[in-house]
Amino acid sequence: MDRALASDLPPKYSRPPVETSFEPFEARVRQLLAQTPSMPASVLAERVGWSGGASTFRRHVAALRPMATPIDPADRISYRPGDQAQCDLWFPPVKIPLGGGKVGTPPVLVMVPSFSAFICARMIPSRCTADLLAGSWALIAELGAVPARLIWDGEGGIGRGRRLTQATRVFAGTLATRVHVLKPRDPESKGVVERMNEYFETSFMPGRTFSSPQDFNTQLQTWLLRANQRRVRRLGARPADVIAFDRAAMLALPPVSPMVGFSNRVRLGRDYYVRIAGNDYSVDPRAIGRFVDVHAGLERVTVRLDGQVIASHERCWTSGLTITDRAHVAAAKTLRLAFQAPRSTTTDSDLHRNLADYDTAFGITFESQEGVA
Repeated sequence: MDRALASDLPPKYSRPPVETSFEPFEARVRQLLAQTPSMPASVLAERVGWSGGASTFRRHVAALRPMATPIDPADRISYRPGDQAQCDLWFPPVKIPLGGGKVGTPPVLVMVPSFSAFICARMIPSRCTADLLAGSWALIAELGAVPARLIWDGEGGIGRGRRLTQATRVFAGTLATRVHVLKPRDPESKGVVERMNEYFETSFMPGRTFSSPQDFNTQLQTWLLRANQRRVRRLGARPADVIAFDRAAMLALPPVSPMVGFSNRVRLGRDYYVRIAGNDYSVDPRAIGRFVDVHAGLERVTVRLDGQVIASHERCWTSGLTITDRAHVAAAKTLRLAFQAPRSTTTDSDLHRNLADYDTAFGITFESQEGVA
């Protein structure tokens, strides 16, 4: 009591530290975490021979793990008007009828200019290079200008690292833009489009059903008109208003549209069908044996002979189907009947020729028959 009264500090209970049950294992745990920071606590306990309570061991490991995990800080990123548009694929959590009794989930190509956060998106048939570039051109044309850079996150149809696909390089050259593929584990560099994908799932998808990919795109475009009118806290404005600053700083659209979509040149076979993207499409059989140019965009498949369209079909979004135009079948029937008809109606008498015709042809004349023995 006298000691407490004589002290300037309030009384405080203390006792000497006592070694915990974890301390004999701590050095070994630190060593294992330094080698493998993600090693689960259960595996660590087994490696060091821990026999105590699991919760106690997990608590101590949780305190040590941050010191062994490499630090990867994320900087705040600022965006300049017209500099970039972030691109990504979003797969809606719903099955959509694709035709032919099949259902599936085609990807949605999302493109967001980073400065204005203006959302452009549409569902495309597949994630192959031809459809990715055709979808990109459709969205860029919708923007009305070309961003200086298109940011992608390692999509195989676009490229890996600095190695872009040949079609992507041609596409970028036509638009006078650059395609930049991010390194793995760098989500912050395209955080704008990633947040839009989450926005689709929380604000667009709930309560919706779709009868076809075309119906999906129709509903999506209607919703985007409202979504781009929302007020963005980062901007302090609406994307529909800020996009004008983005467009003003972007490049103009090229005078010639880039060649996008599936293109092929084939000799039309006797069955007068061409295969593209896993489906067979009928062609006017009068082109059998000749080379035809086949092109498939996002919406239609067209076949041309010497520049003239000889077949046009709606693009099928699934595979393994045969799409037939009845006019082509009727034309094939007419040609088949003509082929099977008799080739000639000549008679034996038509095969005989007057021998005097040969004398006339070779200029031989017989003026007199006198003196001929």
